[in-house]
Amino acid sequence: MARPASSFRCSECGWSTVKWVGRCGECQQWGTVADVSEPASLARALKPVAPIGERRARPIAEIDVEDSAAHRPSGISEFDRVLGGGIVAGAAILLSGEPGVGKSTLLLEVAQRVAGTGRRVLYVSAEESAAQVRLRAGRTGALSPELYLAAETDLATVLGQVDAVDPDLLIVDSVQTVSSSQSDGLPGQPSQVREVASTLIRLAKERQLPVLIVGHVTKDGTIAGPRLLEHLVDVVCQFGGDRQTSLRFVRALKNRFGPTDEVGCFEMTGDGIAEVPDPSGLFLSKNRAAVSGTCVTVALEGRRALPVEVQALVVESKAPQPRRVVNGVEPSRVAMILAVLERRAGLRKLAEHDVYVSTVGGMRLIEPAADLAIAVAIASAVRDRAVPHEFAAFGEISLAGEVRPVTAARQRAAEAGRLGYSTILDEGAGSVRAAVERAMLASTSARERELDAAF
Repeated sequence: MARPASSFRCSECGWSTVKWVGRCGECQQWGTVADVSEPASLARALKPVAPIGERRARPIAEIDVEDSAAHRPSGISEFDRVLGGGIVAGAAILLSGEPGVGKSTLLLEVAQRVAGTGRRVLYVSAEESAAQVRLRAGRTGALSPELYLAAETDLATVLGQVDAVDPDLLIVDSVQTVSSSQSDGLPGQPSQVREVASTLIRLAKERQLPVLIVGHVTKDGTIAGPRLLEHLVDVVCQFGGDRQTSLRFVRALKNRFGPTDEVGCFEMTGDGIAEVPDPSGLFLSKNRAAVSGTCVTVALEGRRALPVEVQALVVESKAPQPRRVVNGVEPSRVAMILAVLERRAGLRKLAEHDVYVSTVGGMRLIEPAADLAIAVAIASAVRDRAVPHEFAAFGEISLAGEVRPVTAARQRAAEAGRLGYSTILDEGAGSVRAAVERAMLASTSARERELDAAF
């Protein structure tokens, strides 16, 4: 008998090593590496097997892709936008997101839309009972005679349900709660997740059955389980959003059948989830009166250009250390913009004032294209001059006070023009001082026009 070889494996990601270490070399988690003794296997030469029938290699031009690679719409245009046009037959799609963000609600809506077209859908819930899912379906209106529901946690039983129902779409919620008797360990461990995912993907390819799989995330936002899970599936989608708002976004992190820079917008309501085909007005203030300390920028979410209103408030501080409170923007970039405004744009004594910067609608701006709008909003708050409503700004600010160009500038300007923003402030301003002065001049002209109209 071969002597057992001692090896150590991480319980989080499956990384292995020949000696024990306190920290995993792959996922960098502490205390997850344990001793796993495996019998040493003897290398055996594999005998070649002659392929027969359709398994034989053929010239690539003779491969038929009309049925296997065609996108079939799911009925939700925002979800189809992210997938590249719809669901491909035999595709394995992984949808991840934080707890309570609405993954199950979204997939139940997808199941109802697909079942409404006459295709049979099997929804397997391994987290909730069938009665709980039925209650949610009744509340959201996701009832259809072609939608079949099963509450199973055993992989073999799930496969039996697929044979009995013969669906056109399979939804499994979730992969971390389904277990297989062919693998050791509890549900959710890397070995179990690997076995369940591999079986479902093999089922999808053999039967040309599209499979939607829900995946949990860890506390740092990554998908729980082995990293191999993301490599096995065809599409990896991330469903997220701010819990304080009802807006949700679906982004494709990996897509073998379409682009990875599309974003789908949804809104959580009391009746379920609703798609938002034009989210332009969600991040703008409803107040039509001109108020100082506001400026509109055009952010880029995937391929979408969205106008976002940035608000700033600057007040004199009595504390020895003035406050810097931000919401929706990067604190480090706001601190840099304040320094550039004081040094390059002539806004003095900003270090003696409390500065508050926020976005409207819970939108998070992480790209440098919002620098110019933040600078204009702060300057407007300092000088107490309101920027006109037809004014929009986008551009990156350097430490030298230069306004640098940003990506997709034409698309941003076109979207701003479509929404009625006739004055665009971008890299053409040259410097942040010139941009601020131009914005203040526009505010003065707008005020004079208002006075002339009043008299």
